Amino acid sequence: MTVVALLSVAPVKEGGMAADVADAVAALDNHDVSYETNPMGTVIEADDIETLLAAVGDAHTAVDADRVSTFLKIDDKRTVEMTAQEKVSAVEAELGRPAKRDRDEE
Repeated sequence: MTVVALLSVAPVKEGGMAADVADAVAALDNHDVSYETNPMGTVIEADDIETLLAAVGDAHTAVDADRVSTFLKIDDKRTVEMTAQEKVSAVEAELGRPAKRDRDEE
């Protein structure tokens, strides 16, 4: 089974958060998960929910701030094995093109 999640961890503070977000992402390296960070969060894949939740817990605690906000959305599809990339590929097949567009492209 593959569990896919969208994770966003950020300190509640003024100013830049890149260093804090980097700490959260680096904490994922201590777990048997794969991940990809994008501007809105990090997509994580794990073999099971326990592994995912352990990784998320470490990412949350890795941010050293007085207040930390964590958003987690989990897709635990239990009847079919499907990776995050396969989910994107399915959408692209329906679109008949990549699921990406740059505003500057015509």
